[in-house]
Amino acid sequence: MTGSSTFVAADGDGYELQMGRWSRRLARLFLEFVGTAPGECVLDVGCGTGRLTFALAERCQVKELHGIDLSPAYIAHARRHTQDPRLVFEVGDACALDFPAHRFDRVLSLLMLHFVPQAEQAIAEMRRVARPGAVVGAAVWDSRGGFVANRMFFDTAAGLDPKANARRARNYTRPLTRPGELANAWQAAGFREVVETTLSIRMEFASFEDYWAPCVG
Repeated sequence: MTGSSTFVAADGDGYELQMGRWSRRLARLFLEFVGTAPGECVLDVGCGTGRLTFALAERCQVKELHGIDLSPAYIAHARRHTQDPRLVFEVGDACALDFPAHRFDRVLSLLMLHFVPQAEQAIAEMRRVARPGAVVGAAVWDSRGGFVANRMFFDTAAGLDPKANARRARNYTRPLTRPGELANAWQAAGFREVVETTLSIRMEFASFEDYWAPCVG
């Protein structure tokens, strides 16, 4: 992210508990949607702790896999969990990708774009580093209707504390999270053959503590 926004990233283990376990489940469905091919150079924008990158490495014999994220803590966590020479994790800004134009055969982003204040700039960068004819794909949360665990928390908080309404409203009005918004952003950026779909995963919790810990952590 760029500009005046601040993104707080504590550590990779905390991210895994809060988001990584769901990214792991979603990655398989997402890769089925965007496709894979052997011998490609692929970029994972906003890779977090690397769940999409790892899933792609397991799924296909790609040539190179680059994962970039704004958080040094997440990048350090991803590096500690791989010895695959094809995987390169680096700290980087989605709105200013440090790669030459037309560098990658596939440019992907999982659960990241809706947290970027200048999302259109990040999308433009994803297009810039993709070669002509490449696949560029992203997935974001359906914050209003699909992210049930998150919705339960904010609906309950708003019912208990009037001040929570502002946080709830901000959470449900993030860019690109409404039906059609992501496809419209792709078309505005000049992409052709834009396809939008819905991917669903099951979120299971071993106990209330398992659900609650990420909320307070």
